[in-house]
Amino acid sequence: MALLGAEYASSDEELSPRLSNEAPKAAATSIVAAPDVSLDDPMRLQMMLANPTDTTLTYNVRYEDLSKPAQGPSNPFKTAEGNALKRKNVLTGYAEEAAISDATFTNQHRTFQSRGYAQEPNANGALVGDMVAVERYGGRDVVQLKSSKDRRKRQKKGDSSILEGEGRYVGPWAKYKEDEQYEDEEALAKEELASDEEYIEESLVPEIVAPMSKAGTDYQDDLSNMETTNFNGSTQHDYQGRTYMHAPRDLNIDLYKEGGAEKSYIPKNLIHTWKHGSKPINAIRFFPSTNHLLLSASADAKLKLFDVYRDRELLRTYNGHTKSVSDICFDSDGTHFLSASFDRAMKLWDTETGTCTSRFKHTAIPHVIKFNPSHPYEFLAGFSDKKILQYDTRSGQMSQEYDHHLGPINTITFCDENRRFITTSDDKSLRAWELNINVPIKFIAEPYMYPLVSAAPHPSGKSVAFQSGDNQIVVYASTDRFRQNRKKCFRGHNTSGYAIDVAISNDGSYVASGDSGGWVCFWDWKTSKMYHKFRAGEGAVTCVQWNDQTSSRVATAGLDGVIKYWD
Repeated sequence: MALLGAEYASSDEELSPRLSNEAPKAAATSIVAAPDVSLDDPMRLQMMLANPTDTTLTYNVRYEDLSKPAQGPSNPFKTAEGNALKRKNVLTGYAEEAAISDATFTNQHRTFQSRGYAQEPNANGALVGDMVAVERYGGRDVVQLKSSKDRRKRQKKGDSSILEGEGRYVGPWAKYKEDEQYEDEEALAKEELASDEEYIEESLVPEIVAPMSKAGTDYQDDLSNMETTNFNGSTQHDYQGRTYMHAPRDLNIDLYKEGGAEKSYIPKNLIHTWKHGSKPINAIRFFPSTNHLLLSASADAKLKLFDVYRDRELLRTYNGHTKSVSDICFDSDGTHFLSASFDRAMKLWDTETGTCTSRFKHTAIPHVIKFNPSHPYEFLAGFSDKKILQYDTRSGQMSQEYDHHLGPINTITFCDENRRFITTSDDKSLRAWELNINVPIKFIAEPYMYPLVSAAPHPSGKSVAFQSGDNQIVVYASTDRFRQNRKKCFRGHNTSGYAIDVAISNDGSYVASGDSGGWVCFWDWKTSKMYHKFRAGEGAVTCVQWNDQTSSRVATAGLDGVIKYWD
């Protein structure tokens, strides 16, 4: 900072007698030689050392010091009236407020963004910015530049009852009139180019057909109503004329005995492999009671039936769905089975002949289907629209609706001698229902609960095991209280992101489950400790089913499209 009235520089300090003791006289001489500088004058010295914050002066300032112009750049925060400083009201300085509406500000902001100029609020409409653009557009804003004459006009939407021809319905896909003009010009150009008659290919000329009416929407080639079946076995009948529906009796195993009579064991060896296809398998089910057949449903929209005991060959293929099959279920005697698909259709198939006897359609996707074991002509279906519907296969109509869930339905499990059933959903809740009554008798929803994606009832009929979304299997009582059994919790596997099956052996001693890493895990029911696990595939194992007649055999399937049979 320069001193008032003194030609002072930082190099002069080096010549000061207080800072340099080597040549004090020469230094003093150099200071005295400077014009108009006298350190001996106390008034002058006090003036040079004055505090800039003082409001009064105790000495007389010279005229040439008072009349000196201000040195350096001007202070941008000083007002024009005096030396008072403007206080900052924004981070970078002082901003003045202006009364302007939101519409005007938006208009000017868009004008500046698109054209490069705008009106200054405090300058009575003066334009600032790109003056070349101001001259080009006449200073008009974007609203003034947007003329109604420049708007493009569309064709008429047409009549919705006309599908083809003149006046057909085009709706929001109507073209602009200038596009139509360009199409006409292109058509004329083609006509000019095709002056030679031999140049025109008659195969490319479209036929002139009559306009279609509303009857044209009745499609005749609806693939959802076209079911086919193929028998893939070696022989369809045995020497007595019996089909594969008859369980063999010439085996070392009695397939007609009551399930649960033998003790179950953990399988260890792979004894057979069935190839369903290249796409993931969503569900596998053993034939009721005898378990001599195995039905599989895949993402390739096909259903396949395999032999379990004799040649273990593919017996029959059922085709009728157009999208991935989500679930399958046999009735109580196995003569029919249901299939649900992502094409929003449920179909009732004859297991022996492969014919589709009934079709059920809904606006939502069916996730799970279950036959009522006590009434083989009734079944329940859980949909993605949070509803559970009860159908009658004799009439083909819906008989009851259960609509208290808040998310897509995941499981349906019958309990209490098939008079009640338990449902779970993505809404992280469990509800128990009386059959034919649309009011849940029990509702369980705790903050720590996760979605329960699959279920397996215990053979005792007193509890149900559920696959939870937090990598564990939880158990709930299926009696009147429907309370969780906190002493039974099976952990040690990873199921997050998949709807993996949980299965319980026929004697109720072991619990089996797949794993997202390709493992199959087994737990002891009493101690809840993992007993054994083995690797069953490269991808996730989503399907696990115990064979009730052969107590040590388990079927597994997953994302690789292969069904493996273990003993």
